[in-house]
Amino acid sequence: MMNHVNQKIINAVIEKAEKVCPDSVSLIGIYGSIVTGDTYEKSDLDLLILIQDDRGWQLGTGFILDDSKVGYDIYCTDWNGLRYDAACHHAQISKLMDSQIVYIKNREAYDELCKLREQTKRFLASEERFHRVNELIDKAKISYANASLHEELGQIRLDVFGVMCYLMDAIMLFHGRYFKRGTKRMIEELAEVPVEETFVDNLKSIASSKDVLELRALSKSLLLYAEGHLQQEKDKEEPSASLLGTYEEMYSNWRNKVEEAAEQNSVFASFMNMCNLHYMFAEISSEAAIGTYNIMEEYNPDCLEDNVSLFDTCLQKYESVYKTAGIAVKRFPGVDEFVVDYLEK
Repeated sequence: MMNHVNQKIINAVIEKAEKVCPDSVSLIGIYGSIVTGDTYEKSDLDLLILIQDDRGWQLGTGFILDDSKVGYDIYCTDWNGLRYDAACHHAQISKLMDSQIVYIKNREAYDELCKLREQTKRFLASEERFHRVNELIDKAKISYANASLHEELGQIRLDVFGVMCYLMDAIMLFHGRYFKRGTKRMIEELAEVPVEETFVDNLKSIASSKDVLELRALSKSLLLYAEGHLQQEKDKEEPSASLLGTYEEMYSNWRNKVEEAAEQNSVFASFMNMCNLHYMFAEISSEAAIGTYNIMEEYNPDCLEDNVSLFDTCLQKYESVYKTAGIAVKRFPGVDEFVVDYLEK
């Protein structure tokens, strides 16, 4: 429920807008604890002040009321900010989705806001949201890497905080949801979606931990859970003509280089080229059902000739995939035969 202090603040924003930037403010909404009813005696006011131009930024301010000991942060939002939220780069989009509009200056802006909300709902129900989930997991991995590199407890806590935030957002978006009730209710909201209790327990343990190694271990556990559970099951295509040229590309790029590495006993070169081969198979197998190629599991740094044999074994296996797709590997006795064929086609 709106109290008299909050109403006076909103009235002041409207009055100042009319004085200093009468065409800037499109609408004003309220969100957060006032809307959800989850208030206490020192709850502040969360406002959506949607502005049309840069003059509207001057309405933003921060202040503290000594009589209530409550601090307020009045800031504005432009369309770029709302559209970024609508693209679901995170799960903190309650301002966009749940704001109760208390003042409308521009009716067209309100209609556009309603359209943006519907667009966001469709995004949350679409498979496109899984791209955002993967992006958030990748960001969490970077935060985890930073936690592994840093040594100071305080900095590692901040790094692990990044892991937590990215993964909590990822979980909500994976299930087509977003956070509505603020930080103090995040654990409760997570419990409303299918998530293992161990994940939530690890979040709580991070907040209590005083140990660097424990923090790293807990954040690693969060990441492994996310990678294992937040994956969209994707139907892979059967091998088809779209694979044309990939066998020859693998052979051309790395086969003889692996053989040369064995002849020169260059472990580094063998490793690099076998990794490149593995990555190409992984890229293809993400889209097509070509089987499994665990090249770097079988890579042998102690006997580089084994890697040549491994390369040839993988190519032989892949050639059978080619045949299944109705593709023949392009081989010619010599360059003259290639030229004739090339020019004819």
